[in-house]
Amino acid sequence: MIAFVLRRFIESIPVLFLATVLIFLGLRMLPGDPALILAGQDANPETLAAIRQDNGLDQPLPVQYAIWLKNVVRGDLGVSFFTKTPVAQLLGQRIPATLELGIAGMLLSVVLGIPTGIVAAVQSHRTPDWLVSAFNGLAVALPGFWLGILSIILFSLILGWLPPGGHGDFFRDPLGEMKFLLLPAITLALPFAAGLSRLVKGSMLEVLGDDYVRTARAKGVTEDGVVWHHALRNALVPVATILGLQFGRLLGGAVITESVFSWPGIGRLIRDSIGNRDYAVVQACLLLLVVVFIVINLLTDITYGVLDPRIRLSGGRAR
Repeated sequence: MIAFVLRRFIESIPVLFLATVLIFLGLRMLPGDPALILAGQDANPETLAAIRQDNGLDQPLPVQYAIWLKNVVRGDLGVSFFTKTPVAQLLGQRIPATLELGIAGMLLSVVLGIPTGIVAAVQSHRTPDWLVSAFNGLAVALPGFWLGILSIILFSLILGWLPPGGHGDFFRDPLGEMKFLLLPAITLALPFAAGLSRLVKGSMLEVLGDDYVRTARAKGVTEDGVVWHHALRNALVPVATILGLQFGRLLGGAVITESVFSWPGIGRLIRDSIGNRDYAVVQACLLLLVVVFIVINLLTDITYGVLDPRIRLSGGRAR
């Protein structure tokens, strides 16, 4: 098992290195000059040159990348070009809000996705299945920003039930924080709940056609017993391992949701920093998301290796 984990860890190192290259070069390809944004449109060449020199922007790109990578390895994420605040401090301030939104979205995805997937499988080709399929298709098709704006118009402006945005303090006022959290969490969760529902339905249909399920029915086990005690347990094994990766996707998808609802998390920080060409902050945020994906993927592979020893013995990868 140790060799299996070590092999997966070593395989993730080239992925992380390639991600740093893509993040660094991708940001430099964006139009706009950070020095010009800092100094203003009327700045003279001497001022622009001084700003570039202070922030290391006057160096060739390979030199800039090498300096940044060396600092990252040492744990130094740099300083924001605009606020002059250490990037690590900015991340520390924003991570709790993003985790809060991501966990809430994950819970809603599970609560909505798994039961609807079971119903669609058990009632296959019937009205409940068609309703669930129509809902899933609509949830996947609707853009996140549009769904968020519609929910603000309906539940905040028209009905006045929930605040249109912002963030409270869960420890001081849990109920008040739930009001702030509900709309962005639902907006973030719906597309993922739809995908999870489809996955559960497919897995359930596959299991319901297995020999041991037909044998249980032949022995007189009720349909509820077949579904809940025989089929569901095996159908949820692949689903459970997908949930970790889905959580990583939820954190990545929070950029739009946090922007729409003015949620003070990593996603909104990325959006604001891209607009300001604040390379240090954007690089650190994107690198953090990549690390989260790699860690979750590694944990998923380890989980598969624990559940199925054939995977770690053969060196195969979970699918």
